[in-house]
Amino acid sequence: MLGDNLPPPNEVVALYQSKEIKKMRLYDPNTTVLEALRGSDIQAAANTSYAADWVRTNVQAYFPAVDIRYIVVSNEVIPGPEAGNVLPAMQNVYNAIKSAGLQDSIKVSTSVASNVIGTSYPPSADSFSSESSSTMTSIVGFLSSTGVPLLLNVYPYFNYIGNTRDIQLEYALFTANFDVLIDGQFKYRNLFDAMVDSVYAAMENVGGRGVPLVASDSGWPSVGGAAATIDNAQTYNSNLVQHVDQGTLRRVGRPLETYVFAMFNENNKAAGIEQNFGLFNPNKQPVYDVSFP
Repeated sequence: MLGDNLPPPNEVVALYQSKEIKKMRLYDPNTTVLEALRGSDIQAAANTSYAADWVRTNVQAYFPAVDIRYIVVSNEVIPGPEAGNVLPAMQNVYNAIKSAGLQDSIKVSTSVASNVIGTSYPPSADSFSSESSSTMTSIVGFLSSTGVPLLLNVYPYFNYIGNTRDIQLEYALFTANFDVLIDGQFKYRNLFDAMVDSVYAAMENVGGRGVPLVASDSGWPSVGGAAATIDNAQTYNSNLVQHVDQGTLRRVGRPLETYVFAMFNENNKAAGIEQNFGLFNPNKQPVYDVSFP
């Protein structure tokens, strides 16, 4: 929560409840927020990278009054110099959760971006990149053994602005009414599904067909950069929340658990689009309206 003008946690929880938003992703173990979440029936996914003491302090002290759903060990660390530390950290946290008898209630995973995928095309041919393959293969194996999803940050916005010559805005916004990408039996009309399915395909290639995905981040900025308008942001997020219950083409009929980024515009982030992914302004007034099913 990188803003110095955001409402206090108890007001944020009340706003979630008023909008009937049932899940929240926290990027740090914020005890003030966890206190505010007590008894709120909002499920939380909190990030951490260490184990037993943290679990006692930030999980056991609040669960089950706070419905903690995931502990996410690192965010977009793979590929990178610390990638090799992710799986051992996941295993340590999982062991701490298991020792507390909470492994059936709280899942331990990690969150990655689409840069874990190589340059293969189309989605069905995708595999993990050479930089991430070894780490991701081991992580997929661990998630398969524990029955836990991989968390994926999915941003069609960045793919679109990085290649406006080949990617149509309608394809990125879920508004294309024609088949844009034909991949064998799969006919894609939106970029989101293609991005998610590329990771499904990569996991299948390393024996992880049974590992689900969670879209742990997805959103569209409303100002500050190319194609960042209120209309586009409202269109994307409105279509996103209506679409994900259908699943993707590789997982038709399997709802994709999805977290919209972000609840608020945050003024301490880098200037430009990074400050403007919020559904709400810090005064709790909506930037635009989105109805959650």
